[in-house]
Amino acid sequence: MLDWGNQFNICCLLDNNNYPSAYHQYEVLLAADALQLLEVNAGNAFTALQDFYDIHKDWLFGHLSYDLKNEVVPGLKSRNPDGIGFADMCFFRPRVVIRLQQEQVHIGGEAFTEQEALAVYQECLRMPVNVIQPAVARVQQLRAHLDHDRYIRAVKDLQGHIQRGDCYEVNFCRENYMEGVSVYPPALFTQLNTLSPAPFAAYYRVHDKYLICSSPERFLQKKGNTVISQPIKGTSRKDPDPAVDLQLRQQLLRSAKERAENIMVVDLVRNDLSHTALRGSVKVVELCGIYSFAQVHHMISTISAQLSPDIPLTEVISHAFPMGSMTGAPKIRVMELIEQYEQSRRGLYSGAVGYITPAGDFDFNVVIRSMLYNAANQYLSFQTGSAITFSSDPEKEWEECLLKAAAMNKTLI
Repeated sequence: MLDWGNQFNICCLLDNNNYPSAYHQYEVLLAADALQLLEVNAGNAFTALQDFYDIHKDWLFGHLSYDLKNEVVPGLKSRNPDGIGFADMCFFRPRVVIRLQQEQVHIGGEAFTEQEALAVYQECLRMPVNVIQPAVARVQQLRAHLDHDRYIRAVKDLQGHIQRGDCYEVNFCRENYMEGVSVYPPALFTQLNTLSPAPFAAYYRVHDKYLICSSPERFLQKKGNTVISQPIKGTSRKDPDPAVDLQLRQQLLRSAKERAENIMVVDLVRNDLSHTALRGSVKVVELCGIYSFAQVHHMISTISAQLSPDIPLTEVISHAFPMGSMTGAPKIRVMELIEQYEQSRRGLYSGAVGYITPAGDFDFNVVIRSMLYNAANQYLSFQTGSAITFSSDPEKEWEECLLKAAAMNKTLI
């Protein structure tokens, strides 16, 4: 499916890697070959998306860049350099949608016949098996705008803002990048997805720009009149020794710092959802649950809300965007500080990728544990971050950034 979809200039593959969850609907989704494309920057993007959906009432796949914050909160700016160049928002209506669900393959599109679906299925089966090849022809060392010392100074400066009462928590990120590098994106995705399988993995191509994503986090899902958000805050390494690993899980569960960070984001999400929810319907379904992934353990909470049937889908998304787990609190002030202290534009990183159904349901991930690649200028980038609070140890925050980057680093060796 991946190789077949990658033949087209625009495609999106979403893979849950068989993670058990009551909220998952599809094992794998592939959308390929754009019939119509919406590509806009912050300003009137959410209105444009609502109009795009209202016209077509069909499957739409695409992304929301972090820098849509400049539309959600007028007055915010994005002045830092961006080596990738994804539009702030892009959605496409695919000619073909392939769904893997309960050991069945569903292939369809507008006015698709059974013969056309069978032809696509057979084309997928005929795709040649790729000879294993390096995903990245490495020509330079990995570089970063914030080295260890500059990162530590920035964290201490942010803690100064917290001490002065400017904010409570800041999600602070640093970019790693390579220039002049040749990448074969499908192989890179396969390698990353093998090393670090995640429930919100994504391979996303828009012409010469690519996202290779192994995200463990859901931003927002809507099914009928129910919307859920599942923010992650709280991270621990894993250990091959089961006894040590169990101890690490228990330490994460009992960590006062990690729980405080998680609960702070839960309160922020509750507030975000309350703008479009029916009164009294916002509920915390699970608080500070511990979940294990390939490289780390995470603390995850689930918040749900009920919507009025006449609420436009983009209104729900825009009120919750950007996601609190990637900003901090209070949102507006920390987004100003993020722009001040980070040295590169986030772009698609810490934004969202996902789909909207013909019925108006949707599901979006949080773009973390991800690589971005611009084939035109041969620029490869990935960012990692952590939550900075008053009680943060700057060295441990640095180590958390390195831990989250582990799987992506391994794909570049």
